[in-house]
Amino acid sequence: MRRRAAWQPFPQGFVIIRSFSKYLILNTVFKALNDPTRRAILEMLRERDLAAGEIAAAFDMAKPSISHHLDLLRQAGLVETRKAGQFVMYSLSTSVLEDLIHWMLSLSRTTSTDSES
Repeated sequence: MRRRAAWQPFPQGFVIIRSFSKYLILNTVFKALNDPTRRAILEMLRERDLAAGEIAAAFDMAKPSISHHLDLLRQAGLVETRKAGQFVMYSLSTSVLEDLIHWMLSLSRTTSTDSES
């Protein structure tokens, strides 16, 4: 019999989900999405790829703070980076969000099925 496990506990209180043979650390994604500055950066990247300096120019905070926000978004898999000459370009990565939405919808389906019983 095939075991159906959409999630399993992960050391140190993290929760991971299995999706297309990779693990997503949900705690990291939710932490990244929890901050309004990081959500604003994602909105900016929805329009087009941007250099770190272009992103920093849109905020009234120190560049190291923006760099920290960008690093957290990268660790969560929400943005991707590439070098373009001397610039680091950031782009939105939707695969993690798609996995997250798929997982959340699977919870909804499970809850609906369970409540009908």
